[in-house]
Amino acid sequence: MQISDLPYPDPGVPDARSGPRFLLWLGRNQLGGQAKSLVWGLIHFVSVAGLAYGVGYAVQAVVDRSGSGLAKAGALIVLLGIGVAVGDTMLHRTSVTNWITAAARVQQLLARKTATLGAALTRRVAAGEVVAVSTGDVEKIGWFVEALSRFTAAALTVVIAAVGLLIYQPALGVVVALGMPVLALAVLPLLPRATRRADHQREKAGHATELASDTVAGLRVLRGIGGEELFLDRYRRASQDVRRAAVRSARMWALISAIQVLLPGLLTIVLVWYGVALAREGRITVGELVTVYSGVMLLNYPLRHFEEIAMAYSFSRPSAQRASRVLALERITEPEGGLREAKAPVGDLYDPATGVLAPAGRLTAVVCGDPDLAGRLADRLGGHPASATDDDAGEAAPSVLLDGVPLDGLPLDVARTAVLVQDKDPVLLSGTLAELLDVPASAGVTPDEALAAAQCSDVLGALTQGAPDEDPMTARITERGRSLSGGQRQRLALARSLVTDPETLVLDEPTSAVDSHTEARIAQGVRALRSGRTTVVLTSSPLVLDRADRVVFVHGGEVAAVGEHRELVRTEARYRAVVTRETDEEQASPGAEPRPGKSGKHPGAATGTGISTDIEIEETA
Repeated sequence: MQISDLPYPDPGVPDARSGPRFLLWLGRNQLGGQAKSLVWGLIHFVSVAGLAYGVGYAVQAVVDRSGSGLAKAGALIVLLGIGVAVGDTMLHRTSVTNWITAAARVQQLLARKTATLGAALTRRVAAGEVVAVSTGDVEKIGWFVEALSRFTAAALTVVIAAVGLLIYQPALGVVVALGMPVLALAVLPLLPRATRRADHQREKAGHATELASDTVAGLRVLRGIGGEELFLDRYRRASQDVRRAAVRSARMWALISAIQVLLPGLLTIVLVWYGVALAREGRITVGELVTVYSGVMLLNYPLRHFEEIAMAYSFSRPSAQRASRVLALERITEPEGGLREAKAPVGDLYDPATGVLAPAGRLTAVVCGDPDLAGRLADRLGGHPASATDDDAGEAAPSVLLDGVPLDGLPLDVARTAVLVQDKDPVLLSGTLAELLDVPASAGVTPDEALAAAQCSDVLGALTQGAPDEDPMTARITERGRSLSGGQRQRLALARSLVTDPETLVLDEPTSAVDSHTEARIAQGVRALRSGRTTVVLTSSPLVLDRADRVVFVHGGEVAAVGEHRELVRTEARYRAVVTRETDEEQASPGAEPRPGKSGKHPGAATGTGISTDIEIEETA
């Protein structure tokens, strides 16, 4: 694989059982690149080690006053110099290729996993960890893959040089042969502690990254409540924790580097002392002494790669562990036989875990007293059942059924076509409004119809002011729609979902950031536009609930009541407590009725004029 061939047509199926297994899998998928790098590395390192023989041969030629010997030594040194230059150039080229291709493979795997899990990813993995894996961790993993072949070439060169010196001059070669393993393995006892400190540093850095991303995402809210300094102080403390952890980790690596310098120096002193004694006795020549001395000095260069591979593995192992945790997340629990339908089924949507049933072609509202349960239910209805580790009972939740077919057993593209889930906090990508609404659709709903149903007229008016030709479709939307209010972002996201026009649409709190008047019009617009289509709205707003065909109340993780909104308000006290925010005292009082003017809006939403559907309910009752 060359850089020009990226991206991979198929990055493959990774071994995500552990970090080391993932690194091994990456190495196996790059055997060709690793082999090239190994060959060029051997040429480079062996040429470097061979210079010692050339220098010693030249010194001996000078001592013997041999012109021909000196010429041969010069030619040998020139040839070895060419080998050093060419080998180093190609080693760098192939190593960087290995690094980039490995990083690209990991990024493609992460992108594919993100697309597969969708909004469920950030519910199961912290957002800061996802950012750390897709940025810094990818770099660390690529570093280890790049350094692996270079280390292998260096290790083989050390063995070859030690054996060669032992054959060339046994008296001194035995000292080198005994000393080299000590130099190579001396730092091994320090590596576990260095690895632990590196892991601690990574953990602190991941926490700081998560804190920073959360602060940036909520900057407008923080400014509104004057909390910038509070969160800035938290991030400052987190940054200092990262700095202290990095210093502690650097101290350990500095000690390892010092040992890598000290021990070769001691070996050189012993070798020179013993070699001078042998030369005085006439047992070796001056050229042989210079050759062995130069060989040991030059071997310090490949020995440095032992330290590099130790550092690369220590830093990449926790990175690979995090990446493997993300890549091990699964969207589905395959049913027996591995169902693979070519066409999306159409029919009732049913969740066996809670008993929620959304009949085909009708608008069903689901009320959950627990907001977290509502989010998990939305994920399951979209084909993302909780894993065994996520489920409170320790068992994986059963698959949602669409017309009796397990939804999470369908291919991802088919499942996404069958059911579309709009998350509680939808993201708007930067670009024009036309690009925002340019999504795969059935062509049954036009952008104008979707914008009208989502009550986006004021949004279009605001965008028109910034459009170059006064066409709102050409107006630019900034990253994550930060230039818009929360309600405007929410309505544009709703319009995008309506344009898609899926057979089944699941909306999680789609009107929590709009005022009451707008919310009522949105509820009516969605009901009219989605007529004949299956729509599920997870909400506790009476304005939306009153326009649903049927309302399902989920309490304690299962369906507690089913009916129309006004009927449930009168007959189901627990339901009334959720949608009207009734207190425990009010709920316990005899003959309790919903209080006039008490809005069931989601906390934090605008109240508009304070008109509430609950008044209409009482009057009707």
